[in-house]
Amino acid sequence: MPHRTHALLSARWVVAILLPLLACCARHAPVDYSGPTGGWSSWGGNDGGMRYSPVTQVTPENVKDLKVAWVYRIGEPVLLPAHPTPKGEVSQMLAKGLTPEVHRMPALEATPILAEGRLYVCSSSNRVAALDPETGHELWSFDPRLDATGAVLLVCRGVSFWHDAQAPADAPCASRIFTGTQDARLIALDARDGRPCADFGHDGTVDLKAGLGHTLPGDYGVTVPPAIIGDRVVLGGRITEDMRTDMPAGVVRAFDARSGALLWAWNSVAPQAEVPGAEGVYRRSTANTWSVFSVDPQRNLIFVPTGNAQVGLYGTTRDSDGRDYYASSVVALDATSGKVVWHFQTVHHDVWDYDVPSQPVLFDFPTASGPVPAVAQPTKQGYLFILNRETGEPLVPVEERPAPQAGAVEGEHLAPTQPVPTNATYVLQRPPLTEADMWGFTFYDRGKCRDLFRSYRYEGPFSPPSLKGTITYPDNLGVMNWGSAAVDPQRQILVINTSHVATVAQLVPREQADARFARGEWLLAQEGTPYAAAWTAMLSPWGAPCNRPPWGELVAIDLKQGKRLWQVPLGSTRDLAPWPLWLNIGTPNIGGPLITASGLTFIGASTDDFLRAFDNASGRELWKGRLPAGPQATPMTYRLGPQGKQFIVIAAGGHKYMRTKLGDYLVAFSL
Repeated sequence: MPHRTHALLSARWVVAILLPLLACCARHAPVDYSGPTGGWSSWGGNDGGMRYSPVTQVTPENVKDLKVAWVYRIGEPVLLPAHPTPKGEVSQMLAKGLTPEVHRMPALEATPILAEGRLYVCSSSNRVAALDPETGHELWSFDPRLDATGAVLLVCRGVSFWHDAQAPADAPCASRIFTGTQDARLIALDARDGRPCADFGHDGTVDLKAGLGHTLPGDYGVTVPPAIIGDRVVLGGRITEDMRTDMPAGVVRAFDARSGALLWAWNSVAPQAEVPGAEGVYRRSTANTWSVFSVDPQRNLIFVPTGNAQVGLYGTTRDSDGRDYYASSVVALDATSGKVVWHFQTVHHDVWDYDVPSQPVLFDFPTASGPVPAVAQPTKQGYLFILNRETGEPLVPVEERPAPQAGAVEGEHLAPTQPVPTNATYVLQRPPLTEADMWGFTFYDRGKCRDLFRSYRYEGPFSPPSLKGTITYPDNLGVMNWGSAAVDPQRQILVINTSHVATVAQLVPREQADARFARGEWLLAQEGTPYAAAWTAMLSPWGAPCNRPPWGELVAIDLKQGKRLWQVPLGSTRDLAPWPLWLNIGTPNIGGPLITASGLTFIGASTDDFLRAFDNASGRELWKGRLPAGPQATPMTYRLGPQGKQFIVIAAGGHKYMRTKLGDYLVAFSL
């Protein structure tokens, strides 16, 4: 009997130990090292922001085997408001002599770049770190000691790399990392050790406040990586919006990559209205350029997505003085002179905060006459414009369609038409809302949402902000935001994530606004106009969007056929709702996609804490990897050498406006 027991126990140990090992071996195919290698040299993957990698080691067949390879924590605490606050509140409080309550909280939203065998990434307080890309081990870090006074949403989405082809290979700062800071500095660091480049500006720093005139804390800063073209570093800046009519200029400037000398400046004012401001100061309150630029070195062009001139929700002064001319546009600039080559306006007289949020994507568009150099410009209002890269002419036809004219406040005028692509494939905006589109988990919250719908103005897309409150759908975060699109040049498909949420835009007469400010209520001040303004999310009593889901989707477009290839929900209610309400219905999202040559799309972005992989042929979700915080970032990928593994890397840092978990994690997956 003891022998039988011993034999039985031994057999159980064999089953317990060997079977999982055998299953593992059967389940995990050998890693294929025969495919191509590839890097990630710029924030968008390449100069034109295609977010495409030729690396094929991870495939639709083996993606299920991805595991966490390493985790890096940048560990830099940052200043954030102590409670969720809409943009502009902290600057408003500072302008009124008040001190906002803040606490320290880590966050990370950047996409790393790979150069000379090192990963480079920045934290939300502009700390820059270099990592070993195989292990995630920190090689060096640089802390600019950010002055976060007045900051509302601290974010650094990435850094840029430049190599000096004229310098000896071993010279200090022969290769440089450029980073713009949220307290208005441009800093050059030695890519090898992180030390400031003494020959650039003043001990490695250029002061971006020069020429801006009067600024308040938090008025102006840089949140995205500078563009690099030749020996020029080109960047714009973020302006705190809708606070005052008198704000710093949204100027675009080019600096010498070696010395930091200013080479040219372009300010977004209509050519016929170019009048100088005060001596040495750029024309104020022009459209800012807060998002990522793209560059075409072959054509010597820089593609700039522009925001709004100030203020945004009441624009009666902007058309009259030329500051609306280049607003909410994609603008092609000559990289040598900064002169405008062409521009295309995506919204006329924007009073909905539909500034252009996405990096323009440069690719070759297939036509009956052959490929044409093109730029794809995603927009908040849900239109994907495909333009000739050399001329700005639409390659997918665009027509001017009538826009609502009723409901504007006194003194405001509205554009009679708005540009819309004629091919519905490129219109990712949903149909106009009806009361039947109001949604809820129960009859109770559905009824409350219907009550809200009936209580506001709404005449469809481009309904103007009103005193009563106007439903704005798409909302001011947009159908598409800064994550932009990814393009597979071999399969000729474009993939992009979309959000669909309704909000309410309301203008408040100045006397009422002052009384509400005195009671401690939050509003966008819009000082210098007759109206303050407010954005209110249109949510049910349970905190879910009132409009029908899916609230987020991933969409693939066949560029050759001009048709939707597939369209699937992106994200679940997990991490925002209690367990019984975990539904895979698609959630609002911020971040962007990555395409690989093996036929996969990787994306985080949604409000649950996952990185996902989708099959580009069918849109089927093939894998998801759990993350320690919200993935409101864009992933990148690389494979260093013929014996190396492919890594997929994403920041898990969360987003306070999306109410996702904040963190400071950079997570790498591999087979």
